[in-house]
Amino acid sequence: MVVFAGYEMPVQYRDGIIAEHLHTRAAAGLFDVSHMGQAFLSGADYIALARSLEALTPADLIELLPGQQKYTQLLNADGGIIDDLMVSRPSDPQDQRLMLVVNAARKPVVFPHIKQSLPAGITLTVLDDHALLALQGPLAVSVLERNVSQARAMRFMSVISGQFDGVGCTISRSGYTGEDGFEISMPAADAPQVFSRLIEAPEVRPIGLGARDTLRLEAGLCLYGHDISETTSPVEAALSWSIGKRRRREGGFPGEERIRSELANGASRRRVGMLPDGRAPAREGASILSGDRIIGAITSGTFSPTLKRPISMGYIETGLAKGGSVVALAARDKKNSSVVTPLPFVPHRYHREKESS
Repeated sequence: MVVFAGYEMPVQYRDGIIAEHLHTRAAAGLFDVSHMGQAFLSGADYIALARSLEALTPADLIELLPGQQKYTQLLNADGGIIDDLMVSRPSDPQDQRLMLVVNAARKPVVFPHIKQSLPAGITLTVLDDHALLALQGPLAVSVLERNVSQARAMRFMSVISGQFDGVGCTISRSGYTGEDGFEISMPAADAPQVFSRLIEAPEVRPIGLGARDTLRLEAGLCLYGHDISETTSPVEAALSWSIGKRRRREGGFPGEERIRSELANGASRRRVGMLPDGRAPAREGASILSGDRIIGAITSGTFSPTLKRPISMGYIETGLAKGGSVVALAARDKKNSSVVTPLPFVPHRYHREKESS
């Protein structure tokens, strides 16, 4: 157990990080991610509600349909990322709210920033009394549908309001492992009941922070404070796909001049994957060199249990960001060759098509 963002969190359980990682890839892992921040944005008019959040992010939220979720970034005036977050529109068309899930360590920054930026008639309600569980892996749907009959019919990034053994929940088909899976929000008082029921399934094991990090890195997903920060733009971070087409044309979000210029002309640096030679991972802070010239730095690195080799992510000059480029990684006066590679390291297995029940 360690202290993380003010919470006592498990780094690993009895089986250890590698076993937990591989089990999630093969079956289903259960993560307690209740440290994440959850909130509702409310207003009488959905268009006004969506526009209020569009003024802070580059996502196209006006076109978000009931029961859909989007990934986006909260931006500062320079186009830097204050936080990355999930935005969901409830499945009930009469529910004039948006649900937000933000990073735990950024809650003290994000929620005040949003509140002070909202126009009259729009309110932010922080759900301090809610918990969040993530069930991830190829067998997650088979496990969840035993208690939530609608689970199999859901598509990636869809959201429903449902019942889990009588507990009212908001369920999204999403997660941060690259695998198919679900995130389940519920009142904190009901979380032990839901967790205990899920962990009874033979396919499910509890998973800690250690494997959560190795899984997200294999999937090429950013960790705030490491791979993205208030100095990083979405374009530099290879998150341009999350910027809505209408928003690119119309702008109207913080830092739009910088971001639209980077979309049109390219950014000076870009987040990429690295496959270092040897067996030792290149850790955060290691310099990336072309010859003797520093061209970037590593932001995340680990040993990949799936690929059985070291993997890293970092930022390098855009001209050398093409897959196949050979660079050097330097740390503690040692250099090691590495190949720039496209992300993700392990292909995503999100469920994008509707299944028959």
